[in-house]
This record gives sequence, C-alpha cells and structure tokens, in this order.
Amino acid sequence: MSELKRHMGLFHLIMYGVGLILGAGIYVLIGEAAGFAGNSMWISFLLGAIVAIFAGLSYAELSALYPKAAAEYTFVKNAFKNNFFGFIIGWLTAITSIIVAATVSLGFGGYLTQFVDLPITIGAIFLIIVLSIVNFIGIKESAWANTIFALITAAGLILIIVIGFSAEPVEPIDYLEAPNGITGIILAFVLIFFAFIGFEDMANVAEEVRRPHKTIPRAIIISIVITGIIYVLVSLSAVRILNWEELALSSAPLADVAHSVLGTNGSITLSLIALFATASTVLITLVAGARILYGMAKSNSLPQFLARVHPKTNTPWIAVVGILIASIGFAFVGDIVIIANIVVFAVVITFAAINLAVIVLRYTEPVLERPFRVPVNIGKFPILPLFGFGTTIYMALQFDIQVVFVGLGIMGIGVVLYLVLKRRNYFVESNSF
Repeated sequence: MSELKRHMGLFHLIMYGVGLILGAGIYVLIGEAAGFAGNSMWISFLLGAIVAIFAGLSYAELSALYPKAAAEYTFVKNAFKNNFFGFIIGWLTAITSIIVAATVSLGFGGYLTQFVDLPITIGAIFLIIVLSIVNFIGIKESAWANTIFALITAAGLILIIVIGFSAEPVEPIDYLEAPNGITGIILAFVLIFFAFIGFEDMANVAEEVRRPHKTIPRAIIISIVITGIIYVLVSLSAVRILNWEELALSSAPLADVAHSVLGTNGSITLSLIALFATASTVLITLVAGARILYGMAKSNSLPQFLARVHPKTNTPWIAVVGILIASIGFAFVGDIVIIANIVVFAVVITFAAINLAVIVLRYTEPVLERPFRVPVNIGKFPILPLFGFGTTIYMALQFDIQVVFVGLGIMGIGVVLYLVLKRRNYFVESNSF
C-alpha cells in the first residue's frame, strides 16, 4: 500500500491552521454574537481563544506522541485502550468535517449570488467538486491554495481592524456593555467557538508534515494565538463603526461595517474576500475529512478500500471521493447558525475526550518520549488539560436540547456503524498502533 508524502513544513502548516480557523465563522457569526453579548463580545472571543489554547496544547502533546492521520481516533484509542471509544470520536470528527464543508459551501453559494446569477445550492456543489479535485491532486497543491486563501481572508479581517480603529466612533463606546449580562457573554462564547474550531484538523495531516513531532505542536499554538488576536481586535473594531444592535440585525455584518466607511466598494470587497474565506474552510475540511477516513481505514477501523492511495498523486483518493459525495448530500441542509451549534457540540465532546486522553496517557504510558509536553504540571498530572476538560463539559451543557439530541443522534449512527462493521469483521482489535 502506498504511503502519503511529507510535503508540508512549518510555514505551510501555520497557514493551514490559520486558514482552518479564519474561515466563514467570523464573517457570519459576529452579528449573532453581538446580539447576545453587545459591546462585550470581545470577551466572548477572548474566552474562545483561551479554551482553544487548552485544547490546542493537548493536541500538541498528543500529535507529537502519535503523529498519525485520523488523529483523534488514534489518541483516544491509545489512551483508553478501547477501539469503540476511539471509533466514536473518529466518527464525530469525520462527520463534523463533512457537515462543515457542506454548510460553509452554502455560505459561499450565498456570497456568489452577488456576482453571478446562480442558485445557492448549485454554487455550493460547484465549489465542493472543484476543491475535491484540488484535494485529489495533492496535499502540496492544497497547501498552496489554502495559503493564498488564508492570506486573503486575513487581509479582509485586518482591513476591518484598520478602518475600525482609524475611524472616530460616533459616540463614546462602553466595551463592557452587555445587554444580557454574563449569560449573554457565555451564549456568545459558545456560539462563536465555531469560529475557532479547525486547528484540530492540523493533526490529521501529520503523515504529510515534515518533522511532525516538532512542527505540529508549534504550528497549532502559533495558529491559535494569531487568530485569537485577530478575532479580539475585529470584535473591538466592528462596534466602533456599527453599534451592536445594527450588527445583530445584519446578515453580512463585516460587509456592512466596510460599507459604512468605504461605501459600496467596501461591501463588495468584503463579500469577495468572504468567498475566499468560505472556500478556504471548505478546502481544508475536505482535506482533513479524507485523511480521517484514510487513517481509520489504515488502522482497520473502516473498510480497507478507504485507505487506498493513488499511485500518481499520493492522496487517499477513494476517501476523497467519499467525502465529496457525502458533502454534496449535506449541502441540502440549511441554517449555518443551527449547524454551527451542532458542530460545536460535537467538537466540544471531542475536545473533552482529547483533554482527558492527555491526563490518562501521562499515567498509562509514562515512559513514552514526549517531544512536547503541556506546561504547568504537578508531578505527572497536567493541570491545563483538566481545565480544558471542565470547560468543554460546561460548554456542552449550554446547548439547546434540540442541538444535544441531534449531536447524540450523530453519535448513535456511529454506534450502529461500528456494530455493523464489527459484525462483518472489519476491525482488527489492538490497543495501539
């Protein structure tokens, strides 16, 4: 069986991570966050960055320990010596990648209608197909495309920061104004955490990264810090131009911010940049989703044909096609805010398991060499993953019951799939790889 090729260095991986995080979420959800938290939404973004750092440190330690595709599956299976638990976490990661790719592609289709008279769903499907071809061609080409997308996306957000802090606010701004108090800040934090997720998928391209033991931990932490700073500055600058009530009512809040200062050219520019932002998110989630399927198949937890690597492109081509078909199917699902909550619910469950895996492995595998260790420890016990675990559990309890039921339903489908595959003897039970 062919192996994946190591084409990505630190710069490309940082750009990959920045592109993962700086996707469609900030362009769409900042208005919703303003409705919950008012001028205090910067606190929500700061909380999001802190929780992302907790999870990112755990991913960094585990990625250096087990630099494999299907990262979450690998981490959890090795920590808990349980194929079923690992499979469910891997399943959650794969299905959320598919849902994110499909949903964000609809956002792309919506922005595209401002430039081309094309139905939103057709635009979404077109994007998924084009980017799946890029995914098939190779990780090197995907990395370059994503680097360009990430730089353009960051430029749009930096434009908002510049015009926001350059313009004099119409009236004095109370950056601690919170119309719904602490509750609103927490609700905004849970929602906008969607804008931070994605860095975890950096671990899933580990088999295509040069010197992964050192490169992946550095890239994860740097990516989160860069994007966290940008998000907080964007949230502060946006309310200097439009008050939080106007932001909350807007369907394209950052485009409206640019329009209010730069006129029509500003809103067109931001809409165009949003096309690249959404395309970046879709590309990377398609790449990561295919690597999750590939890694789980390679580890005998999914049918072996999903682990086939194309001899010319060195990409997991059948997994790429599988993600393509599934994403097109999910492209008929609607509202990005509802889907964002479902995705975040699934992600925080995964993050809880990852933080717990770091703690468990410190005791079950103490002699393994750890090229990167989460800082702040009492003996073997890592303090920050404990905070990360507690925070993610708290977040999971903040969702509407409908979101929780959908999330549990997705996990239930994974359980059924596991039982079917186990009955057909697809699994080779083992405790580690």
